[in-house]
Amino acid sequence: MNSKILLVDDEKDIIDLIQEVLLQDGFHAIQKAYTGLDALQICREFQPDVVVLDIMLPDLGGLEVCKKIREFSYCSILFLSSKNDDIDKILGLSCGGDDYITKPFSPREVVFRIKAQLRRQQYQATLGSGCSDTLCVGPLSLDRESCRAYKSGQEISLTGREFLLLSYLMENADKIISKERLYEQVWGEYSSICDNTIMVHIRHIREKIEDTPSSPQQLITVKGLGYKLKKRTD
Repeated sequence: MNSKILLVDDEKDIIDLIQEVLLQDGFHAIQKAYTGLDALQICREFQPDVVVLDIMLPDLGGLEVCKKIREFSYCSILFLSSKNDDIDKILGLSCGGDDYITKPFSPREVVFRIKAQLRRQQYQATLGSGCSDTLCVGPLSLDRESCRAYKSGQEISLTGREFLLLSYLMENADKIISKERLYEQVWGEYSSICDNTIMVHIRHIREKIEDTPSSPQQLITVKGLGYKLKKRTD
């Protein structure tokens, strides 16, 4: 497989176990880092498709590494952590992460999650190649080729996952989309992300596209059913 994977953890044994399973499954473009600073340097040079990132690193924490990666890359980021609290998962996902795996875990599970992220990327590429490169809904426009979004002509900054969510909602403007459908289309059918994930990402998108995020007029919640991006606001 040509997909590039970056493994980041200060526990060498964990990285070696994940790498062994990746090699067995046909992945060969694999880089490893044991500190946050090394991870950032390798990520800039290697341009991985997926980063497996430990939250607890000896120099620069995984959350901070994730934020810095998001300044130059839309790659998928899977957090590894010994913490199992929902608040920790929400923090990881809200700063730009795509998935959260709690230690102890099976290396096979990590590889399965990596493959799920790569399927999402393939879906996005296929979607973009079969449709117009530009979507327009009300004051919003989105260029899928350059991965840029605009509100009334002004560029807005989105994480990779926010970009996918907004893209799917714009494609289905004026339709009610259930949380389960968003999971399937944006995270992958078998994702096990915590229940608050969609809500956190929707809130962040509203903060960037709504004039008054606390009282949204375009990206609205349809109680008990899901979310709808309106073509026109009342």
